[in-house]
Amino acid sequence: MADNNPWTRAKKQLQTAASNFPIDPLLLARLEHPDRIVEVSVPVKMDDGSIHVYQGFRVQHNNILGPYKGGLRYHPRVDMDEVKALAFWMTMKNAIIGVPFGGGKGGVNVDPKELSERELERLTREFGRKLTPVIGPNLDVPAPDVNTNGKIMTWILEEYIQKIKSQKSKVKNENPEAVITGKPLERGGSLGRPEATGLGGCYALLSILKMQKRKPEGLTVAIQGFGNVGSFLAQYLEEAGMKVVALSDSKGGIYMPAGIPSIREVQKCKDKSGKLAGCYCIGSVCDISNMKKLGGKEISPEKILELPVDVLVPAALENALTKENAKKVKASVVLELANGPTTAEADEIFRSAGVTVIPDVLANSGGVAVSYFEWYQNMHRERWSQDKVFKKLKEKMESACEDVHDISAEHKIPLREAAYVRALKSLSSKNNGKPKGRNKKRR
Repeated sequence: MADNNPWTRAKKQLQTAASNFPIDPLLLARLEHPDRIVEVSVPVKMDDGSIHVYQGFRVQHNNILGPYKGGLRYHPRVDMDEVKALAFWMTMKNAIIGVPFGGGKGGVNVDPKELSERELERLTREFGRKLTPVIGPNLDVPAPDVNTNGKIMTWILEEYIQKIKSQKSKVKNENPEAVITGKPLERGGSLGRPEATGLGGCYALLSILKMQKRKPEGLTVAIQGFGNVGSFLAQYLEEAGMKVVALSDSKGGIYMPAGIPSIREVQKCKDKSGKLAGCYCIGSVCDISNMKKLGGKEISPEKILELPVDVLVPAALENALTKENAKKVKASVVLELANGPTTAEADEIFRSAGVTVIPDVLANSGGVAVSYFEWYQNMHRERWSQDKVFKKLKEKMESACEDVHDISAEHKIPLREAAYVRALKSLSSKNNGKPKGRNKKRR
């Protein structure tokens, strides 16, 4: 179905925004087509002596604002339309949040769970060698994504450094560690990176609620997706006085209408058991037997979307909210922390119902903001405290949210369209060689 094709949907979002902003047709054409798609072969000698050739790729969408930026994923089923959409959304996110990066995405068509550690390292190092000509601190800056992590980024970094040592004349005055973000701290990573997307989502939600003159205290929240992003978000919303009543992961969920007593204890329970279901915690004792005492109920990831809450957070799957279930959503605010969780038809249903959707390109941009901070620290050989990282993240998220909210009010358009208009203003300004700046005086 065309509506659920992410690249088709991304281009439609762009065209809708372009109808609200006078964009140069040539710039629009550039944004509708990736600058470059790089495909490489990745031959690997397996532990049994056999040879397997994997396919690697990198989509470099647009670099008007700066180096291409985006994750590398390891997944056996790579959908190029999905990857092009994700690279496009990275271009938009960076323009919205105000960091000097373009958009990119890439990876290898492999299931890393089927490889030994040595096979995974050999594959990654070969992929890194093949990527080296098309990446660099001022060219393209990859990061972790699905099934990749700091260790995998370190292997790619090491191959990049090894390669450029034989090309010294081409890399004068360059800090090679800035070629990758999401690195371990000891290899130049940034404090605050693990928390960044969840914390940024919290800042975005609190900013929009403030502009709607709604107090966060006591508002109920349901979160579909209790991974790294969802778990940090839940903790920060709890600290802000909101009541998280439901959480789910791929294996099930928990629902306590009166509120989950401690997100941190639930996290410890999930870490120990490997799943969220049954994590009903009274103090530090977590067990399914506590469910009745807490007035809890088991719930599926699908049903969590339909709960009677104030705020719904899809933080797991693309296309989670569709025309089939959007009418059953009771929340007045949807905070998109997953990429592309709402189909175009669901978006229209929410618009008609007056539901505020804080779009993914705004809500989950905290991750790339802190990736930029990491890159900046590497380039300037600095090391920031976590407090400094969080303070700068808060400033960026609040500034972007205020601009998007103002554009939404001025043009009478939803926040998603307003976010894209903000992005187009940024891209158009840079494309025309004009200095970027805010059009409105700060309130």
